[in-house]
Amino acid sequence: MLAVKTLTENPSILGRELRLMGNRFQINVVGIDAAWAEERINSAVNEINRVEKLLSTLTEESRINEVNRNAGIKPVYVGAEIFRLIDRAIQISELTYGSFDISYLAHPAQDKSSKAKSAFTNYKNIVLDAAAQTVYLKNKGMRIGFGAISRGYAADRAKYILQMEGVSSGVINAGGDLLSWGLQPDNTPWTIATADPQQAGQPYANINISNMAVATSFNAEKFTNITDQNTRAIDSANGFPVSDIKSVSIITPGAELADAMATPIIAMGINAGLYLINKLNQMACIIIDDHARVYTSKGINLVA
Repeated sequence: MLAVKTLTENPSILGRELRLMGNRFQINVVGIDAAWAEERINSAVNEINRVEKLLSTLTEESRINEVNRNAGIKPVYVGAEIFRLIDRAIQISELTYGSFDISYLAHPAQDKSSKAKSAFTNYKNIVLDAAAQTVYLKNKGMRIGFGAISRGYAADRAKYILQMEGVSSGVINAGGDLLSWGLQPDNTPWTIATADPQQAGQPYANINISNMAVATSFNAEKFTNITDQNTRAIDSANGFPVSDIKSVSIITPGAELADAMATPIIAMGINAGLYLINKLNQMACIIIDDHARVYTSKGINLVA
């Protein structure tokens, strides 16, 4: 049995692709025994399913549902795991000046004014009590949800389980977001292209991502169609067109943080986004604009 786990002979990538949390997941581990790999992958799948159930708002007994039902009424005990997740989410909201926010309005069609929405979709109205491990939403109609980070958190947890069970190298591809650790079977680092061949055509495909996570967010609202013409956003300060971001890829050790940071950078724009990322430790980003121009934070060197 030890020979299996120490991978002493001809290790290879053993994996499985399946649909979890509404996304395509591919879980790959480096090993020499297919049965051993299957058992490890089963453990990772069980953990991902546990996280999905923990953060779901689809069941009545869900803690998140209970928090939402008691918005404007009373604090709700959520337990250590959910409490820490919400606390980290609020820290990311502060870091991104509110561009990332797990709060939202339950019925946005009832009042579309930005002032009314801000009272509900504002992370500052989420009240945490660390001693009691409770969460309180200040206003009725306010809700929280984890769609922006649940996939990354699940990937982090699956990686933790795999490592605890002796998997020294592997890759989790969670709907195109990548989390890797260790080395490939030939002892070379994982790159984005080897972790996800579908991204082999990207200018950043050969970047080393061993022991890192990569999350990519695409700008779904890059253009506004008016009379069949594409109209760019206008910078109100000087009247010149602002170059739109097409995609942002965040590289950082944890998938949860990478997942959380990708979309806010699109909202912040190229200059502000790069400025923020360059101030942070152990984080990098690659931005592609609507003219296919590539912008990178410090420490990223792309091979032409």
